[in-house]
Amino acid sequence: MSSLRNDSIESNSEKQIVSIPSPRERARILRKIDWHLLPFVTVFYLFSYLDRANIGNAKVAGMATNLYLTGFRYNIAAAVFFISYSFAEVPSNIALKLLRPSRWIPSIMVAWGIVLTLMCLIRSYQSLVVARVFLGLTEAGLFPGVNYYICLWYPRSERSKRIAIFFSSASLAGAFGGLLAYGIERMEGVGGLHGWQWIFCLEGIATVLVAIPSFFFMHDYPETARFLTEPERSYIIDVLKEDSNHLSSRFDTQFVWQAIKDYKTYVLVLIHIGLLVPGYAISLFTPTIINELGYSAANAQLLSVPPFAAGCIATIIVGIYSDKHNLRGPYIIGGAFVSLVGYILLYCSVRAGPSYVGACLAATGYYPTIPIILAWTGSNAGGHLKRGVVLAMIGLSNIGGICSSFIYIDPPRFHIGHGTVMGFLSLAIITSLFAMWDYNRLNKKKEAQCLAENISDDRGYEFEDMGDASPLFRYTI
Repeated sequence: MSSLRNDSIESNSEKQIVSIPSPRERARILRKIDWHLLPFVTVFYLFSYLDRANIGNAKVAGMATNLYLTGFRYNIAAAVFFISYSFAEVPSNIALKLLRPSRWIPSIMVAWGIVLTLMCLIRSYQSLVVARVFLGLTEAGLFPGVNYYICLWYPRSERSKRIAIFFSSASLAGAFGGLLAYGIERMEGVGGLHGWQWIFCLEGIATVLVAIPSFFFMHDYPETARFLTEPERSYIIDVLKEDSNHLSSRFDTQFVWQAIKDYKTYVLVLIHIGLLVPGYAISLFTPTIINELGYSAANAQLLSVPPFAAGCIATIIVGIYSDKHNLRGPYIIGGAFVSLVGYILLYCSVRAGPSYVGACLAATGYYPTIPIILAWTGSNAGGHLKRGVVLAMIGLSNIGGICSSFIYIDPPRFHIGHGTVMGFLSLAIITSLFAMWDYNRLNKKKEAQCLAENISDDRGYEFEDMGDASPLFRYTI
């Protein structure tokens, strides 16, 4: 009898943890997930961003001279990456839905690590262009894949700071890349390779070495996670189900078409492209811009560190407050405005000091906006498959990297580049204002419909295939 009573108490206790845990218990469970997921995805993206942007460091380290990258040759080599990258993102996220994350994500990491390692054998401009095409193709799946992966584990109100933590590794990569390049280019002549070739070789090998253990230690889904207890697993599954308004999680092509036909997807694409053109300009040309301010190539590598370090810190802080206030649009607008001020300084100033401050402001304002737009996208696309497709579709904005590659053509002031970036930041601000107004309008319309038709959560099954068009779904502003 006592045993039965104890079992009953234990059962009731477990049920309480699943249904209404205390704030401390909820925080503990989420923190437990953080420790098992975020280190992996943060390191993954650190290497991804390091490996795509190291061409900027390689250029300053002597690649432009050795490969005769005159005229638009460097710009073309930088740009072709984004063509294959942009068009491979949607197929990659569909493959991720069909396969296990612990198989797909490390596999593409091994692939691009091998491509980057072999780039140390480049001897001509033509081979550099071909290698960049394949690097873009193999890297394409990581960024949208990781964002989708985070959506599988966290409710909408908890995603922004997690995405901010993993995306902060992009700015960290910019800082770390400058330090690495400063050290690695000292290997000039070792093994018959130039210093810039060693940058590709060593960073590529490191990527492969990080990817291989991930096959065995990366967790796929809450349902299969061995580190969660049964009550914790049940709680997370219930929270995610409730957060999704009981929308369908099955694979069906109708959800792909929902994503493609939704005008809101293309509004988010415009916001994203307005942010990515400045972002890629920062990652590809910051060492060059600083070099043109009158600093030596070695000092330009080192002076590229502080702007990226400031961006890293700002990304985490803004992500935390975005989740705390459950707001996305205002933080995108604020970050874009700070970056815009930085580019105005770069455009107007003729002295190195104010121009360098402008470069720091540009990076500090830009980097926090990307995790926020990704969290906004993931929060406002209803249903698992539609969310994965929309996250990949806004990745089409990476085509803006082609624009970024061709706008910095008039040194030392770079008026064309800075002016173009200012225009795209303004586009991001305007489209964010429109999106906030539109989401607020749709929320009010749904609330009126629920009141008029007496629709409540217990009727959620009726709308499970409607995605975010469900009258029970509410958009994040």
